[in-house]
Amino acid sequence: MANYYSDHPEIGFYLNHPLMKRIVELKERNFEDAKKFDYAPVDLGDAIENYKQILDITGDVAANIIAPNSESVDLEGPHLENGRMIYASKTFENIDATRKAGLWGVSMPRRYGGLNLPNAVFSMLSEIISAADAGFQNIWSLQSCIDTLYEFGSEEQRQKYIPRVCAGEGMSMDLTEPDAGSDLQRVMLKATYDEKEQCWRLNGVKRFITNGDSDIHLVLARSEEGTKDGRGLSMFIYDKRNGGVDVRHIEHKLGIHGSPTCELTYKNAKAELCGSTRLGLIKYVMALMNGARLGIAAQSVGLSQEAYNEGLAYAKERAQFGEKIINFPAVYDMLARMKAKLDAGRSLLYQTAAYVDVYKCLEDIERDRKLTPEEKQELKKYQRLADAFTPLAKGMNSEYANQNAYDAISIHGGSGFIMEYKSQRLYRDARIFSIYEGTTQLQVVAAIRYISNGTMLSNIKEMLAGLEVSDSLKNLKACVGEFVPVYEEAIANVKALENQDAQDFLARRLYDMTAEIVMSLLILRDATKAPDLFEKSANVYVRMAAEDIIGKSAYIKAFKAEDLANFRAAEPEAEA
Repeated sequence: MANYYSDHPEIGFYLNHPLMKRIVELKERNFEDAKKFDYAPVDLGDAIENYKQILDITGDVAANIIAPNSESVDLEGPHLENGRMIYASKTFENIDATRKAGLWGVSMPRRYGGLNLPNAVFSMLSEIISAADAGFQNIWSLQSCIDTLYEFGSEEQRQKYIPRVCAGEGMSMDLTEPDAGSDLQRVMLKATYDEKEQCWRLNGVKRFITNGDSDIHLVLARSEEGTKDGRGLSMFIYDKRNGGVDVRHIEHKLGIHGSPTCELTYKNAKAELCGSTRLGLIKYVMALMNGARLGIAAQSVGLSQEAYNEGLAYAKERAQFGEKIINFPAVYDMLARMKAKLDAGRSLLYQTAAYVDVYKCLEDIERDRKLTPEEKQELKKYQRLADAFTPLAKGMNSEYANQNAYDAISIHGGSGFIMEYKSQRLYRDARIFSIYEGTTQLQVVAAIRYISNGTMLSNIKEMLAGLEVSDSLKNLKACVGEFVPVYEEAIANVKALENQDAQDFLARRLYDMTAEIVMSLLILRDATKAPDLFEKSANVYVRMAAEDIIGKSAYIKAFKAEDLANFRAAEPEAEA
């Protein structure tokens, strides 16, 4: 029987990540839960075995329920009835199956009904479910919104809402509005305090809300009258049981049809403040978005895997000119690049997830006791790394998912354009990944300060110095070592332009170079530990990176600020 976990040993490899021991130590806090919960692990080995069991269960559900339902869900999609969103019929089956398997609220502490899984393992579950159906992964993975409520809500709110999510109730984050997309400072949904009822009331419209008719919403709203920027925004919890929010419209989208994207009207809806006023955008949404961006990275890796699977299977079966097309250099070059992007992107995903886990665990411990000076330094170190790596993981993996889905269609030829083949759905689904939760261009904005201030260069040099590789990979490590001065020179050349528009224009190229060097180092590390899984990809990926880095460095070296005039579609219009 198919299993989306055990069929892909590359996923389980990352349970042996160098930081996993430390993550389990921090997450389990000396395995105290074993005294209270019979399903809690008693040591590191037991914890890893627990993770494997949960991953195996998820792989079974994904392969034998969610994946077979995916075409029906894509064709039917959700619909609107009397102001309520109704899922596609097979989506209800998926939700029921994941509830029965205990796959909701999995990151939450056991005292609330969760499984206390680290973020790295949650990302593995997310990847597996996305490979089966990226649209359903959106619905399922939004349970991670509960992490923000856990971090910033009161204990009363935790007791009230977390067990409901652990039991399988869905969540959404209601951020975007018709006039506030990427620029969330313009959010105008109004929050006013009702003195009589001792609660907050929300009024206005939200647009492009994924899973918008969910049970529990985290809502960004303007609580400070007369403000127009992010300092007037707060985060609220809306409970669907209280009423006051209707679905006005469900968007008809290119892909991810099973994932409902809703326009919502808030009419005096009762809500609770989450955390403190004025910190909604500045603090809470930033935490929410970073989690969501890592979720999209996992979603992207899952779809990349499925696109590669589809392309490989078709190439093995399809014959042209008396030979299977997998034997044609043009085809196996395409497949090798798809696999290299998949493996390198997955390595970046789990490296980032591990960084997030260490600092998030330490933050959680800090809620109960003071951290030691060493722990404080560890928290700061891994928070900086997580902040620097998250936009790389989201941006690069979402772009790779699009490229792999495109190439899967190309391998299929004309058949790839026919709706009966899965590759067309993967292509449609992938297109949103590099747009929502911050476009790739916004990931560049988030990452560029860590590039221009030398943080990523230092990280790269440290990674390179500490990298031990097998003899068969030493030439590739030397090649990556040659990338570093080229990269350093490119950064210096961009900064020397002393023109902000020119620096912004070239930022994407520096971003790509950064990510490609980091992923080259990571895939070499992995190939040394598991050559049977990764050595081919390491060879392909480092050569791809060389091709790209050399080209981008030459482009930057030759660029002058006055060259910008050649790229403007028209002269900028004067503001009224």
